[in-house]
Amino acid sequence: MQKYCLTVTCPTRRGIVAAISTYLAQNGCNIVDSSQFDDLSNSRFFMRVSFTSEEGCDLASLREGFQPTAGEFEMTASFHDQTERMKVIIMVSRFGHCLNDLLYRWRIGALPVDIVAVISNHMDYQKLVVNHDIPFHCIRVTPDNKPQAEASIMQIVRDTGAELIVLARYMQVLSDQMCREMSGRIINIHHSFLPSFKGANPYKQAFERGVKLIGATSHYVTADLDEGPIIEQDTIRVTHAQSPEDYVSLGRDVEAQVLARAIHAHIHHRVFLNGDKTVVFPASPGSHASERMG
Repeated sequence: MQKYCLTVTCPTRRGIVAAISTYLAQNGCNIVDSSQFDDLSNSRFFMRVSFTSEEGCDLASLREGFQPTAGEFEMTASFHDQTERMKVIIMVSRFGHCLNDLLYRWRIGALPVDIVAVISNHMDYQKLVVNHDIPFHCIRVTPDNKPQAEASIMQIVRDTGAELIVLARYMQVLSDQMCREMSGRIINIHHSFLPSFKGANPYKQAFERGVKLIGATSHYVTADLDEGPIIEQDTIRVTHAQSPEDYVSLGRDVEAQVLARAIHAHIHHRVFLNGDKTVVFPASPGSHASERMG
């Protein structure tokens, strides 16, 4: 039994759901889960359908046969094999908590991806990565060699066939060109509940302001630093009795969880770009445990 999903974005029109369900039924497919959202503010429709095929219908046939329906409704539509693992590159600098968390989830099967490389501008985590039998690349970045460094990074992306880059506290600003080339395929974790307390030491700022909630934000990377479409956010409550060090420790836990949830949503094709924001469909109660973990 093949397990597939279909993602659709198109202008709002009557009959979209009926057309999709009719097509799948006519091709021997059984819908397992379906999520949809009609954004009335911009007349855009979003839908994700999980389905199975017991008649051996392959993706190529499904894609080809769906073209008339997609054309009729002006759809951007994609079929995905849910058993295929997305190829991912992780980039990190000197804060390793998110990297460690992702490697652990990957090792125990809770993060169903193929980590094809880890790239860093420092050597701190070479041994950790190599011990996981994952290729490690140290690419130093300076103001003078930034174009060459990014060219090396993009060559690794092409060589590995990576479909997603995860910035797991990678402390370098990516160029506009790289952001455009990888649009919708770079996920960052920001150590703040955006848009507050941006900068190098947000937890110290939060402490000095006496905040009661700290958090983290995961978003797609765009040319506008830390302004990309938000995928996932979370917060944790703190008190006046805690220190800046406590804030950092608690904040790292939130960062790791938020980043993992954002990656899960992306690799399971539950995130749709909608202008400067996203539509994120939740994992269904009956979905596999690895999709629900975070």
